Amino acid sequence: MASPSRRLQTKPVITCFKSVLLIYTFIFWITGVILLAIGIWGKVSLENYFSLLNEKATNVPFVLIGTGTVIILLGTFGCFATCRASAWMLKLYAMFLTLIFLVELVAAIVGFVFRHEIKNSFKNNYEKALKQYNATRDYRSDAVDKIQNTLRCCGVTDFKDWEDTNYYLEKGFPKSCCKIEDCSPQKDADKVNKEGCFIKVMTIIESEMGIVAGISFGVACFQLIGIFLAYCLSRAITNNQYEIV
Repeated sequence: MASPSRRLQTKPVITCFKSVLLIYTFIFWITGVILLAIGIWGKVSLENYFSLLNEKATNVPFVLIGTGTVIILLGTFGCFATCRASAWMLKLYAMFLTLIFLVELVAAIVGFVFRHEIKNSFKNNYEKALKQYNATRDYRSDAVDKIQNTLRCCGVTDFKDWEDTNYYLEKGFPKSCCKIEDCSPQKDADKVNKEGCFIKVMTIIESEMGIVAGISFGVACFQLIGIFLAYCLSRAITNNQYEIV
């Protein structure tokens, strides 16, 4: 049992840890909201690009949405544990933060290692989508049209990629290749965009994914602070047997 003087000395320390941890938990909760928003934005804005990658890549927005949701729930739990000054709940909070940190670290490493495969996968799937392009507008054909319309490009490396497709042999270039709006499909190369889509798409993906990766890495590192604070507060409460009112 700690002496009264010891408890009086410990009270401001625990109060300080509690206040800082509450501030941290609130900020951590906000990062969850940010990740959730990024995941939803990625699903809506980058769906055309993800649809031309492999099936695993299409799950990236859902991973961010899931991670953001978990962080929001965990942040709420951490706030409750801190307000209650429960040692075991704080230890559980620190453990959950550690698990999420490890998962995010592994995901970042895997994404960095296989970043070149993303480029190859997109290029191969884009070439395949051109060869199988049709007027019935399946999801890959629709993705090709949206990308070409948005980026004002045509083909993978240039417009000539279309010349070997069945669609071109039958109807000419698709409308999404035209320089002007609402032009009819035809084979006049002067009326279509000459620049290919691959480099443009890769530039966008690298810049947008760089932002996502940077935010994710920042959130992961930020969790180390929470782990430290939760552990220190839990230990202070356990060692001093101090009841906070």
